[in-house]
Amino acid sequence: MSILTLFIIIPVLTIIGILFSKNHMQVKWVSVIGMSLQLISALALIFLYLAERRAGNMAEILFVQDNLWYESLNIHFYIGVDGVSVAMIGLTALVVFAGIFASWDIVDLPREFFTSLILLASGVFGFFISLDLFTMFLFYELAVIPMYLLIGIWGSGPRHYSAMKLTLMLMGGSAFILLGLLGIYFNSAPSGGPLTFDLIKISKEHIPIAAQNFLFPFLFVGFGVLGAMFPFHTWSPDGHASAPTAVSMLHAGVLMKLGGYGCYRVAVFLLPEGAHYWGWLFLILATIGVIYGAFGAIWQKDLKYINAYSSVSHCALVLFAILMFNQTAINGAIMQMISHGIMTALFFALIGMIYGRTHTRYINEMGGLMKVMPFLAVAYVIAGLASLGLPGFSGFVAEMTIFVGSFQHPDTFHRVCTIIAASSIVVTAVYVLRVVGVLLLGKIKNEAFETLPDAKWHDRMSVVALIAGITIIGSAPLWLSDMINGGLGPIVQKLLAAAPAIMP
Repeated sequence: MSILTLFIIIPVLTIIGILFSKNHMQVKWVSVIGMSLQLISALALIFLYLAERRAGNMAEILFVQDNLWYESLNIHFYIGVDGVSVAMIGLTALVVFAGIFASWDIVDLPREFFTSLILLASGVFGFFISLDLFTMFLFYELAVIPMYLLIGIWGSGPRHYSAMKLTLMLMGGSAFILLGLLGIYFNSAPSGGPLTFDLIKISKEHIPIAAQNFLFPFLFVGFGVLGAMFPFHTWSPDGHASAPTAVSMLHAGVLMKLGGYGCYRVAVFLLPEGAHYWGWLFLILATIGVIYGAFGAIWQKDLKYINAYSSVSHCALVLFAILMFNQTAINGAIMQMISHGIMTALFFALIGMIYGRTHTRYINEMGGLMKVMPFLAVAYVIAGLASLGLPGFSGFVAEMTIFVGSFQHPDTFHRVCTIIAASSIVVTAVYVLRVVGVLLLGKIKNEAFETLPDAKWHDRMSVVALIAGITIIGSAPLWLSDMINGGLGPIVQKLLAAAPAIMP
């Protein structure tokens, strides 16, 4: 059994412990213990992976476990990780750990809430470690389905509409993914032999170019829907706005990363010629998404909608970098997924804490909160500075890597797109500084806010964990960048073979 099996077993055991808990407090502490063990396992995995690399183990995939599930279709429970997968597992474990503490005040059906939340997390972990496309799709669906219940039952505002819209659009994306995966399966052995869902075996074959050109849009659009790709992003702001705090954290911090990861790991890796054939079109959509999301955030008055449109912009930047097809830009895309995941989880955690005290999310109704809740206010400023790319925080490292790598592309069209996308940095600074000024500074507009309490102990646990992630990556990013680069070799080689003129 691989160490990776722990990332499936621990959530399952945690859910069983929750079901046998006798009261609300036991439910919360069982969730804390389970997700703390998950975070410890993720940190152990990072250290073990780095130790293997330092010892000279250059295998493409480490910690492999392969068990046959369904012989007639050659479906396996096949798991393993490279540097990219390890980084995404670390992100997920951190955000879920913080989300448990951010949900400490849940009073309605806490057993069902934490069960659904951890079930969602188990699907995400399974997706990131899967190397069998069928198993990956199974975990993908497991991660998406609980969102309907989490928003529809524990959400706010038009939660039923938002939950239904989110579910229908993501299910539509899933249908595209399934068609794409079946197409890959039936073209997985062009030189003969049994058909397979094995991602590594398929990557060593050459799927016919005509099939690649046909299948690539299905997979990139299917995964792109979850990655909030323009114009299929409309479910995201509504879903964020109606979701409870921890669900917004997991939704933007982790779940949307399945879209970018799927575009990278499946669509581009397995269909490199198709990626080059359609890349120009999706690059235009990604560039529009970067700018549209940033300008959309400026016009919002609701804190959650501001962060939701900001997430559309930052996630579009991930797809933008992947479509540059060089190692530096793709490295930046993975770092952006991790940076944005931690940063946006911090934003949504703070927004939930502020809303829980003020009972409003409209910035025009607030002001001067720095005076009454300094801890939360300072944390919000840190999240804002990370979002606008201040040096010393993870956002700067990720975005600089993306734009440096993107401008390496020799084609003028790609460089023009890079310049347009880079202008979003200025727009981001505008709405971040505007919100900080209106929300935290100046006079208190509502007298009732003068006696609001600052962060409680469980709030501080959530916030400090996320800030630590942002600052550690921002101040010492090389270990993460090197770990990611260790997993990029095969995909970059395939992209170079598909189009030798592309710069490494």
